[in-house]
Amino acid sequence: MQAFEMSRDGRDAIVVVGAGIVGVCTAWHLLRRGANVMLIDRDAPGRGCSYGNAGAVGSGSIVPLATPGIMRDALRMLLNPAAPLRIPVSYLPKAAPWLTRFVRASRPDEVRRISDVLATLLAHSIERQIEILSEIGASEIVRRTGLLCLYPDDKALAKDAMAWTLRRDHGLRVERVERADILSLEPEIGPDYTIGMFMPDQAISTNPYRQVTAIASDFAKRGGRVVRDRVVAIEIENDRVRAVRGESASYACDHAVICAGAWSMQLLAGLGYALPLESQRGYHVTIASPGIKVSRAVTAADRKVFLTPMEDGLRVAGTVEFGGLTRAPTRRRAEFLVRDLSRVFPRAQVPPNWSFWMGHRPCFPDSLPVMGPSRHRGLWLNFGHGHLGLTMSATSGDLLARAICGEPSNINLTPLSFARFERH
Repeated sequence: MQAFEMSRDGRDAIVVVGAGIVGVCTAWHLLRRGANVMLIDRDAPGRGCSYGNAGAVGSGSIVPLATPGIMRDALRMLLNPAAPLRIPVSYLPKAAPWLTRFVRASRPDEVRRISDVLATLLAHSIERQIEILSEIGASEIVRRTGLLCLYPDDKALAKDAMAWTLRRDHGLRVERVERADILSLEPEIGPDYTIGMFMPDQAISTNPYRQVTAIASDFAKRGGRVVRDRVVAIEIENDRVRAVRGESASYACDHAVICAGAWSMQLLAGLGYALPLESQRGYHVTIASPGIKVSRAVTAADRKVFLTPMEDGLRVAGTVEFGGLTRAPTRRRAEFLVRDLSRVFPRAQVPPNWSFWMGHRPCFPDSLPVMGPSRHRGLWLNFGHGHLGLTMSATSGDLLARAICGEPSNINLTPLSFARFERH
């Protein structure tokens, strides 16, 4: 195997593993601080989970996935093949330890604690995104359009009462809208939805994949190196990172940052880390010419599905499917998304030959990422952002860059430490 030495010019040599939106933003922020940075991934930037997300951006996603009553709801959904959650029976034994921690995180005191952490991380998420995109000349990708959450009736809305209370308690602007207001915002909404909650300060990325590639391209133009290789190990000597080893070469470095999403634990398990990272497999269907106009991200809250207008069409994204990293995608999950589209927007035109995409959201049971130093010197962690990878990417990249470069930060990374799981 070829040995690769990064150029030595007095600057720290840093390898960022993973070229999704989190890794790309981390590499970009490190490069701006004067580090000698390499971004390495088996695929081109943005081809993983970042390629197909729902595109919602903003400070409103402060409610963790696990809330009181989640176990009851989950059991009910498991009996319904069309429900937003699917866990194949054969995968239940593998998922059980994660689900146990997930239920533990749904206690009211834990929900409030986690929500406080998320609120801090997401407080300026749109501004951080726009700062990067404005600097690289792509500010048009993120647009402030607001987020419209739909419910069939008051009973359905009441199930999310704690979530809306948490948002208001953290100062988020929330407006209840009735049927007439819904139609004034989105005239194509179908009759099944009579009540909504509108958050006017939220935003969308109109092309998440272009957002990743634009930042990666700017990173390369500024002197950062983008390398295609499959990383197989992190080389440690005397408890310190010495290199990142790929299939094609070994890359010497002073620091390594793991931003490999759902694959991160494959690199860390051999070093003695045992973190409960699970892939929550998400799907999307994008309709290039739906024949209707949609102005903002719309979520059907009862179905946990997002419908977002993007540069390449109307994207319907959602569902949570457990099944690991190797199980084949399930077309049936995408068919339910098409059905959801027709319910929310009955006049949408869906071609008979539609295709779908599936990606792996890297999720921890407490809905928080792992971010900060590891137990090995020079090894840093920044993964597990779950459903918030795009939203949190610019902030988490900046926070990691500050930590590595020894700069002060007004955000405490302790609640995001990997050690929170090793205490149990």
